[in-house]
Amino acid sequence: MNTWLAQHQDAILLALRRLAAAPLNNVLSVLAIGVALALPAGGQMLLANAMRLPGTTSAVPQISVFMLASAERRAATEIESRLGKYGGVKHVQLLPKEETLARLKSNSGLRDVIEALPANPFPDALVVTATDERPESMEKLAAEFRQWPKVEHVQLDSAWVRRLDALLKLGRTGVMLLGALLGAGLIAISFSIIRMQVLTHRAEIEVSQLLGATNGFIQRPFLYYGLLLGLAGGIAAWLLVGAAALWLRAPLGELVRLYDLTLVLQSLDARDSALLLGLAAGLGWLGAMISLRQHLQQP
Repeated sequence: MNTWLAQHQDAILLALRRLAAAPLNNVLSVLAIGVALALPAGGQMLLANAMRLPGTTSAVPQISVFMLASAERRAATEIESRLGKYGGVKHVQLLPKEETLARLKSNSGLRDVIEALPANPFPDALVVTATDERPESMEKLAAEFRQWPKVEHVQLDSAWVRRLDALLKLGRTGVMLLGALLGAGLIAISFSIIRMQVLTHRAEIEVSQLLGATNGFIQRPFLYYGLLLGLAGGIAAWLLVGAAALWLRAPLGELVRLYDLTLVLQSLDARDSALLLGLAAGLGWLGAMISLRQHLQQP
């Protein structure tokens, strides 16, 4: 086997033996790291689910195009055909004025008022679903539709999309800030643990130095120790977030059904899971490296 690979394999095995030598302390450290990482990871999970709301619920933002009340049905069908061929329009539905009147008459609270009217006051309307649901794109489409002939009013239902987008931006900023703070905490935990390991194995380190061992050879098991500790904490955080998602799925499902929404809470996807584990391992390695530079380079 290649000497370089053999050295790294020996260092990993030595790190594993040191982890197993103090199981209770290491389990508590892993739990502390896992809880710390679970907070930003859980926030990211909630944000990822919230970002699926516009595309997975019935509350898709739409553009309502109202024709002139005096316009004939032919004008509405021409606009419908034009919209169907228009770039950026995903779907268009014509709502004849007769259907609008019948639907309002079916409401017992409005039936008497509607029947008292001398004629149908409602115009033909078209409901447009855009391909691009971003507010700025939909506003551009609405501005173009307002210029079309026989169109009296265009209503854009994107206010809730703007509010959701603002909340998601705020949530992402909060998750990044929380992740940075708790990442610094993970580095501090790894720093302290590696410092204790260095002090515990001080005699062994001094003997290795007297025998001519390089700093890299001495540091390697401690670096893998920090990496494995961080990785174990990342796995604990992943398990905590998954358990929280399963626990919250039923009550959240009842809540979203009350708002006529369809959303099933999903745990972290493969990309976010890999990012969580990679960051946890990297921060554990970084904390160990800082600790080693401070303590092993002292005479």
